[in-house]
Amino acid sequence: MLYEQIEEAIQFIQTQTDFQPKYGIILGTGLSDLINDIQIHCEIPYGEIPHFPVSTVASHKGKLVFGTLDNIPIVAMAGRFHYYEGYSMKQVTFPVRVLKFLGIEQLFISNAAGSVNENMKQGDLVFIKDHINMQPENPLRGENDERLGVRFPDMLKTYDRKLNAKALEIAKANGIMAHEGVYLGLQGPNLETPAEYVFMHRIGADVIGMSTIPEVLVARHSNLPVFVVSVISNQAYPPELIKETTLEEVIAVVQAITPKVCRIVRELIQ
Repeated sequence: MLYEQIEEAIQFIQTQTDFQPKYGIILGTGLSDLINDIQIHCEIPYGEIPHFPVSTVASHKGKLVFGTLDNIPIVAMAGRFHYYEGYSMKQVTFPVRVLKFLGIEQLFISNAAGSVNENMKQGDLVFIKDHINMQPENPLRGENDERLGVRFPDMLKTYDRKLNAKALEIAKANGIMAHEGVYLGLQGPNLETPAEYVFMHRIGADVIGMSTIPEVLVARHSNLPVFVVSVISNQAYPPELIKETTLEEVIAVVQAITPKVCRIVRELIQ
């Protein structure tokens, strides 16, 4: 059933464009302004694509964008989906399946995240090297279709450490504060309690958020290399630094750092 749904989505997209992307980019919170740098060939609203969910998050535009970034062919998801919106994990990650079938070679993902590492500050970038999954559902749960991937994908080399190293070099050369770190994924949509922040710090997380891991799991299942960058929107450790956080504040922090994120991703893609 899933395979057939992917094929239906691909068939529709191919009626709209014959553009062949090399890379896929999920323009989550942190990379949304990158769309302004894309020489757009074609835009398709999510609502028109068979079996695509529709984003309910105000800051997400909700369309698939085909075009070139510095003359390199890419496809960008302008807006992503979250489990807390009420979708199943298979729905949340369906677009990643479609990007894979469109023929991309690498997936770039961005997100906004809270820091539970006192050395990683608000406004810093974190290139993800590993993750801790505390979300309540797995997108690979259920009958496995071998045409999509193996039953038990190994997670040892999930994140592209070579790209992380290159990203750290680019950041240093441009005076951008950046780190490598571990991302912990939660269901949301509420933010966490101080006790939970302390717990997450103690079990080895550096940054925490409500997205990304489902997409990474499906990319891994699809044998699709991934690069993930988190923008730290708020400091959540140590406890005395915790402040009340609003979506507006998160967006403001992320928008201030977005040009730096875009610069790094553009140089990596080149």
